Amino acid sequence: MNQTRHDWTKEEILDIYNKPLMELLYEAATIHRQHHDPNTVQVSTLLSIKTGGCPEDCGYCPQAARYHTNVEGNDLMSVQQVKAQALRAKASGSSRVCMGAAWRNVKDGPEFDQVLEMVRTINKLDMEVCCTLGMVTENQAKRLAEAGLYAYNHNLDTSEEYYTEVISTRGYEDRLQTIENVRKTNVTVCSGGIIGMGESEQDRAGMLVALSTLNPQPESVPINALVAVEGTPMEDQKPVEIWEMIRMVATTRIVMPETQVRLSAGRTEMTREGQALCFFAGANSIFAGDKLLTTPNPDVNEDMEMFKQLGLIPQKPFIKISQPQTVEAADSQFTALGEKPKWSRPGHIIERNELAKEKGAVSKS
Repeated sequence: MNQTRHDWTKEEILDIYNKPLMELLYEAATIHRQHHDPNTVQVSTLLSIKTGGCPEDCGYCPQAARYHTNVEGNDLMSVQQVKAQALRAKASGSSRVCMGAAWRNVKDGPEFDQVLEMVRTINKLDMEVCCTLGMVTENQAKRLAEAGLYAYNHNLDTSEEYYTEVISTRGYEDRLQTIENVRKTNVTVCSGGIIGMGESEQDRAGMLVALSTLNPQPESVPINALVAVEGTPMEDQKPVEIWEMIRMVATTRIVMPETQVRLSAGRTEMTREGQALCFFAGANSIFAGDKLLTTPNPDVNEDMEMFKQLGLIPQKPFIKISQPQTVEAADSQFTALGEKPKWSRPGHIIERNELAKEKGAVSKS
């Protein structure tokens, strides 16, 4: 059986990525079958619990306050609203709810307490709960774990080298530190990236080096194709070709054999045949629902129709790791420390981000 390695080099990963496609697919599919049921796909529903107004300058993101993208900002949802959405997701075949808030980092206080209550509520519905809330401290990660969080998502986005071309308001080290803080708990890690942002194949390999050399490797790795949104610095990027997506999924499967590889943003641009090849190449997780935070996603009925055609079945919750216990707020061992961590602000200038910001300022005035 293929052993999990933590010492992959960029050269080795590039060699895999550039193999003749049929050879690459065969190798990835073989490894996939050794570690996973090839006919089972984990289905997650992504819920934007707080939309827009983010202070970061991520070049791909329509939720950044500085760009003009017609994203409607929304305050934090109520626990009841989230519960209703989670029940809907469960009824349509999802085993996991991923809650995303457009925050730079978690701040202790009433809003975070409300998110902890959302985690408790969804875990009690016997669904896996995932959160993506920006950077977290060790204590905050422990509070999330205690509430019953199953997974924490914090994407590396791209290679460390190309990261400085995408974001100037936070550092790569902060991403790794957040993952490390989550690893000090029993919460699983979900971390991946985006292709199609203008990066090179070396950068794609670099991102997979960063992820695969983590020990343990992330339990879930989302592979996103950039959805170029008007008003963002990356609005003119050409769509990623399906072959690039298939190669990226297959390579991820080979270097991270036990990980769930998640086919994420960009699926609306993919045919069913293209998605089928991604599943064959080792993708075994998708986001369902008509929206991924703010970008379009295939309708859940369409997905279920595709599953039927391909003979795929949705994975049940807690197959890989058993359900976490929920500790009620009143019995909590961990309390807010009112921390003010010094997350970095590299502050270098990214020209296309600055241009989009100026354009956004003109549009808003």
